[in-house]
Amino acid sequence: MINRFRFHDARDWFNEKRLGLFIHWGIYSIPAWHEQMEWRGRMPRKEYEPLMREFNPVKYDPDAWLALAKSVGMEFVTITTKHHDGFCMFDSKYTDFKITNTPYRKDIVKMLADAAARQGLVMGLYYSIPDWNHKNYPNQGRHHEMWGPRAGDEPDYDKYFAYMENQVTELCTGYGPIGQLFWDINVAGYNRTAFNDQIRKLQPSIVINNRGPENWDYSTPERHVPDGMEFTQRTEAVQSLGRESWGHKLDEDYYNPKYIMQSIDKILAMGGNYMLNVGPKADGTLDERDTASLQRIGRWYTKVREAFTPDTYPATSMITQATHGEMKDRILLTRRVNTNTIYVHAYEDLATNAISMRPFTANPVKATLLNDGSPVETVVSKTPGYHHEDRAFLRLRGLPTTKITDEPLVVKLEFDGALCE
Repeated sequence: MINRFRFHDARDWFNEKRLGLFIHWGIYSIPAWHEQMEWRGRMPRKEYEPLMREFNPVKYDPDAWLALAKSVGMEFVTITTKHHDGFCMFDSKYTDFKITNTPYRKDIVKMLADAAARQGLVMGLYYSIPDWNHKNYPNQGRHHEMWGPRAGDEPDYDKYFAYMENQVTELCTGYGPIGQLFWDINVAGYNRTAFNDQIRKLQPSIVINNRGPENWDYSTPERHVPDGMEFTQRTEAVQSLGRESWGHKLDEDYYNPKYIMQSIDKILAMGGNYMLNVGPKADGTLDERDTASLQRIGRWYTKVREAFTPDTYPATSMITQATHGEMKDRILLTRRVNTNTIYVHAYEDLATNAISMRPFTANPVKATLLNDGSPVETVVSKTPGYHHEDRAFLRLRGLPTTKITDEPLVVKLEFDGALCE
């Protein structure tokens, strides 16, 4: 793969596997309002933490989750091993506030890691730097913190960071190959770059995000699509199927699947990766609304996936979209390496049923709408909008913008020679 962000080692999986599943799951799935129940929901810790004694997800089937993810086209998975509440979804020897002290008693992270190994998905770990339960975490009322220590707490950065590093080391030594570490919310200013390097020695294929120490590998825009045509650094965008919460929410307001598809299309066409989140229910099943959304997204993604394979790269700079007044075609391009195969991504709704490909002056030998496999009309001709240039440019015409309205259009263009004069 030609990619200027390559590591040239085992971490290059990150350039090859583009779409992944994010999982926010913990005891907050019992009240089913938000994963930050204590902070956003103002639920006292003395009421929240005993939920551990109720957590018993007997219907948890990680193989079923990952089979669904694979059917969508996802190739990696990352789970919250410990969120801000401090509850650990793995069997850590450094705390009693953990999954193996619940009625369930099984190590959920280990079960998912084993399932990922069986099914050929890259396993990733989310780990929150804030911890509302640990006595040494210095809760000072900053964002994503409790409003101060409680009786018996002993705030101490060094002791807490040692605890945190011990837990991440557990995760990087007892759960098989790990491909991703997703730090979160570094309000405490944790910047022990040597520990990131230690993690890399323990897990040679691991990539580490930019929400922890400064020697990170990739950035993580959240719930938005950055402006631009191409990323200038390794990027993995994260989004959830629901607008209000990352954990399970009973009365969640769900994004239109088309909105998510458009977001995926733009991020991937710009050269980034995408991790899409679900919040499982307290019994261990996925919400039926999550499943339906994933299935709809998968029906689109599996049809257009060839436009995002490891042998494609961002190529939007090849076009210079002049405007007709204030109107222009909102598209991005990807190109298959060492070929004249171009993919045109209409990541937003088109204003007309045509796309101008200025300055392309050649007609492709074949043009296919990947959404349904139908041929696309192409013509090289002069248009009034570009009269000042007095030359003909390629146009894609008759696109089914009133027929296919529930997913982004992706057109494959195959040329047998130069694209422009």
